[in-house]
Amino acid sequence: MKVLSIQSHVAYGHVGNASAVFPMQRMGVDVMPIHTVQFSNHTGYGAWRGRVFDGPAIEEVVQGVEERGALGDCDAVLSGYMGSPDIGTAILDAVAKVRAANPGALYCCDPVIGDTDSGVYVRPGIAELMRERALPAADIVTPNQFELNLLSGLPTRTLAEAKAAASAIQAFGPRVVLVTSLTTDATPGDAIDMMAAEGGHFWRVRTPRLDLKAVSGAGDAVAALFLVHYLRSGSAATALGMGAASIHGLLKATAEAGSMELLTVEAQDEFVNPTKTFPIEAV
Repeated sequence: MKVLSIQSHVAYGHVGNASAVFPMQRMGVDVMPIHTVQFSNHTGYGAWRGRVFDGPAIEEVVQGVEERGALGDCDAVLSGYMGSPDIGTAILDAVAKVRAANPGALYCCDPVIGDTDSGVYVRPGIAELMRERALPAADIVTPNQFELNLLSGLPTRTLAEAKAAASAIQAFGPRVVLVTSLTTDATPGDAIDMMAAEGGHFWRVRTPRLDLKAVSGAGDAVAALFLVHYLRSGSAATALGMGAASIHGLLKATAEAGSMELLTVEAQDEFVNPTKTFPIEAV
């Protein structure tokens, strides 16, 4: 299995490709990473060094991969933080090239826009690009709850509202929606939910809420995990259960160590053999 992963990258810590690539490799996937930014560390530290690449830089790397004849072997494209609208255009052009070479390839879009604590943190134009161009092109989208609200334009205070919001996202084009973190009035205070939608069906998995510091990159990892499990099983429910088990194991190890960065390497066995699994409920 081969995945083209086009995301941000950091030298220190684990966000973007630095969070997504290794879990996929540990699961036996051949990953071709293309970085949209090259930073020393994620921006949550308040100070960082490095640069954002432009669209032509991404297109040039994709062209080189295409010239090696590798796009036809690509089973999926995974995208995350885009940095600028022209990078978004370059990513969508890459998706089109991969599909031309392999019509069965999937596009999994992690629509990185913001979160509940910080609001929108991407550049102007990115949210509109996600809604107007990326969602219609995607087979799978993996928003957090804040992004689900923003992209659907609907509230998600209740489970019924969350399902309606996921259905609204599917109306743009994606057949599968994974909500990577969900808290509704039905979620106990000591838990966190994830929900997947496919073909008019919805599934929820509930895991214990962990005492975590401000850790970044979990969404990048769970999008990658879900994609691989979906490619292998063809089932959103199965991918939800396996992805939730692995991300919980990773976050639990990170919380127990009191780390401000994901313990992606130290907890790598969680990607292939999760310590604990959780029931998948049809909702």
